[in-house]
Amino acid sequence: MNRRDVLFEGLTEDEILKLPTNEVDGLIFLGEPLVFRAGSATILGSFRVIEENLVIELAQIDGGGEGVLIALGSLARRYAIMHNLSDVEWIVHAVSCAKPNLKLRKILERRGFVVQQLAGIGSAYHLIDRLIGEPGPDRI
Repeated sequence: MNRRDVLFEGLTEDEILKLPTNEVDGLIFLGEPLVFRAGSATILGSFRVIEENLVIELAQIDGGGEGVLIALGSLARRYAIMHNLSDVEWIVHAVSCAKPNLKLRKILERRGFVVQQLAGIGSAYHLIDRLIGEPGPDRI
C-alpha cells in the first residue's frame, strides 16, 4: 500500500484537496481537537493555520503502520502549498505516553523531529517543515 492509498475518513488525499475551502474549514479547522481515521489508525489531533503556518498537533495515534504519517505529511504539504503557506509545523505528543510506541518514536527521529519544550504545550516531538525557499522531498 502506498501513501496515496491511505484514506482519511473515507476520502483520498486528492478528494480532500478538491473540497471547497469552507467545507475543509468546517470539517478540519475547528479550533479544537478532533478524532479521525487515517488508514487503519485512529488519530486525536488538531489542525490550525497561524499566520502563514499550518500547525498539526497530534495527541494520540492508535493503530496504523501502513504509512499514515507519511500520507498525512503529503496531504499537509500539498494543502499548505495550495494555500500559499510557508511552513507545516508538527507537534507530536509522544514523549511521555503511558504506553510509548517505540516504532513511532524511531520514525519521528529518523524524519528529523526533535524533542523540545514548547511554550504552553510542554515536551513534544517538534518539526518545522519549510515549504517556501527550500525545495526538496517530503520530510514527513
